[in-house]
Amino acid sequence: MDNPALWITLRSSQVGVSPKDPYIWSVRRRQLFGLTTGVAQVTTFLNVTVIATESLSKRFPRVTALDRLSVDVGPGVTGLVGANGAGKSTLIKILLGLSPATEGRAEVLGLDVATKGAAIRERVGYMPEHDCLPPDVSATEFVVHMARMSGLPPAAARERTADTLRHVGLYEERYRPIGGYSTGMKQRVKLAQALVHDPQLVFLDEPTNGLDPVGRDEMLGLIRRIHTDFGISVLVTSHLLGELERTCDHVVVVDGGKLLRSSSTTDFTQTTTTLAIEVTDSDTHPDGTRVVRDALHARGVEVLDGSNGLPGAGHILLLTAQGEETYDVVRDIVADLGLGLVRMEQRRHHISEVFTAEDEKRKEVVGHGN
Repeated sequence: MDNPALWITLRSSQVGVSPKDPYIWSVRRRQLFGLTTGVAQVTTFLNVTVIATESLSKRFPRVTALDRLSVDVGPGVTGLVGANGAGKSTLIKILLGLSPATEGRAEVLGLDVATKGAAIRERVGYMPEHDCLPPDVSATEFVVHMARMSGLPPAAARERTADTLRHVGLYEERYRPIGGYSTGMKQRVKLAQALVHDPQLVFLDEPTNGLDPVGRDEMLGLIRRIHTDFGISVLVTSHLLGELERTCDHVVVVDGGKLLRSSSTTDFTQTTTTLAIEVTDSDTHPDGTRVVRDALHARGVEVLDGSNGLPGAGHILLLTAQGEETYDVVRDIVADLGLGLVRMEQRRHHISEVFTAEDEKRKEVVGHGN
């Protein structure tokens, strides 16, 4: 959501909520029991559907952003992955009740997005993708303002702001104008305002955008802690597959507005029968990878094509492990050649292979069509 006015609309729709509302009462009850010294922990119930869509479609005059998307998301950290234009941001707008679906239905925390948008936004935090922060106010002023827009009384808003800025690592810089912040600090401000009203669920749209590797790792750590430390469920979008493998419990893969796959990260990255080995070179064998490949072929061990294409590893070979004896064969070959064995491990699937498999299916369909 790159429109600041739309973002403010999201929050302004929360003003004036009833003090008897169960959500607001839960926040005040935590204050009475002194639980606001840190970000208050929310109880997470297992086997509860946090987000559910059924044949959800969104069509524009020239493009279909979502195409009959049906998916269930439970508690925890869920990754929504897809290329730019896959429909991720469109889905978030629909789930927040800010954009109507063309057809189908969706629920967030058991509430219908078509009729309960305001109630959903009371219980959900949102971190937009693009930079839409006011440059001339401090992080404290901005996050307090967003807390007040969410219905918190002044004292609670200030207390929650201090706690949340401490959690995201901006406590020491909280009074500086946002315009002087780095990209990483601005991302943390956006994360803080999404958490300040103690939501049950947060939507994080490309939270690592524009960050360097160190900042990306720190942001991913914060995202993981949102659930593990505070019990808040997370839906995080990204087009970087490796981030989601490291951070998420569950991954939903979309492409062209269609669901490719939805399953746990463990299922995506399950162990295969493929063995990855990495060897060193030597003066006698300056190309250790090639000589080991030849020796494995001579011993009848299948070396998979495209082994040298494994990301970031010119010295890695992939081979099919037939059993424990394959490990012994590799060990003996490397020792006989006088090379060093850097690694020998069973390979795991990568989420990127879902897209590769889908591309191959499309090519097959096109081929049959010809």
